[in-house]
Formats: sequence, C-alpha cells, structure tokens
Amino acid sequence: MSRRGNCYDNAMAENFFSILKSECIYRQKSLSFQHAVNLIDDYIWFYNNERIQISTKLTPLEKRRQFA
Repeated sequence: MSRRGNCYDNAMAENFFSILKSECIYRQKSLSFQHAVNLIDDYIWFYNNERIQISTKLTPLEKRRQFA
C-alpha cells in the first residue's frame, strides 16, 4: 500500500470504471434503475469473457485458461 492520497493503489479500478462509463453508461440512456443494472451486468460479462485484448489477441477468459 502506498501512502494516503497516492493514486497508484486504485489505478486498475479507476481505469475499469473509466472504460465502463465511456463504453457503456454514456452511450445509452437508462430508462430505469433495473435497466442500468442489466446494462452494467452485460458489460461486465463482455469485459471479462468476450473482449479481445489487442496485445495478446485473446479474450481474458482464454488467457486465464492458459494458466490453469
């Protein structure tokens, strides 16, 4: 852990939420709270299982299966 006020501890989380907002939330208007929850759930599934990473040309799920 770094000292208080240092952003290096939560950089990965901040990056994910930035991507989530720009690719999911800001692109579609939510009609209700449940619609927003469903959009976010669908995007998290896509982010973890279907999104192809440029550097490895694999999805995160395929990359995890290589190490298992």
